[in-house]
Amino acid sequence: MTKYILVPVMLVAMFTMRSQTTDIARVEYMHIPFSNSNNSVGRFRALLQVPIPLDKELNNILVAGFEYRNTHIDIKDAVPDGFNVQDVSTLHRISAYAGYVWRFKEHWVFGVKAGARINSNIAGTLVPDDWIYTASIYAINDMKKNSPTKPYRWIFGLDYSSTPGRNFPLPLVNYYREFHPNWTYTLGVPKTNVRHYLNDSHKDALQAFVSLDNFFANIQNNMIIDGRTAENISMTIIMGGLGYEHYFTEHLLYYAYATHSISNDFRLRNNDRDDIYTINSDNTFYFRTGVKFKF
Repeated sequence: MTKYILVPVMLVAMFTMRSQTTDIARVEYMHIPFSNSNNSVGRFRALLQVPIPLDKELNNILVAGFEYRNTHIDIKDAVPDGFNVQDVSTLHRISAYAGYVWRFKEHWVFGVKAGARINSNIAGTLVPDDWIYTASIYAINDMKKNSPTKPYRWIFGLDYSSTPGRNFPLPLVNYYREFHPNWTYTLGVPKTNVRHYLNDSHKDALQAFVSLDNFFANIQNNMIIDGRTAENISMTIIMGGLGYEHYFTEHLLYYAYATHSISNDFRLRNNDRDDIYTINSDNTFYFRTGVKFKF
């Protein structure tokens, strides 16, 4: 395997643990106009990940990453006493992490990653509940460049975060296959898809997918609703839809996704993950668009 092939393989290993992406940089906007409701959610996201080779043969690579997400929540529906919607109108997620990736054999790469992030409405000085700590370990078997008929890739791993109420690691299994000229599929979490390239140059592609999106933030000024304490706000949404990608160059592309949720849970919770108040649960439309530079 040449070093030119190994670089993207190792970057795939580093970046796929949480987001199934080989992005170096990304700017993105997401919008959810909730059905049967006057509420809406918008999110701006910016991501930068920098690989740092430690040797000329590229057998060992450090990766430094930074991500910022600003989530704006517009709640216009009636809410119960004690629910101050202004306290959760703007949420912040600020992440920094570092990883180490090394080649074990020609087609096997291993990696570890650790980081910290702030998930909070940041109404005042940061408090311990604003901080989330993460750690990941994984292995990748990549045959995208070495299988002459149907290239494929396996990724296995464990991902841990100190998010309240989730004190156990989550497993990761991801499988990618090119099964026909201009056709690929990926099975995994948070995204499973089938992609079709519209031309042999792979400048344009359509995909059908099922995906998971979510956010979480600590509420610094806890809310008392019906005698119960709400300590954080979160949303988990499972969706299915269609996406379009246009490649300006081999690595720079524009993308747009239009989907409808299959399951939607937008709520206030305490730190034991008990639901205190459900804001929206009806299925709804979801739109996401952006530009990214990737391997």
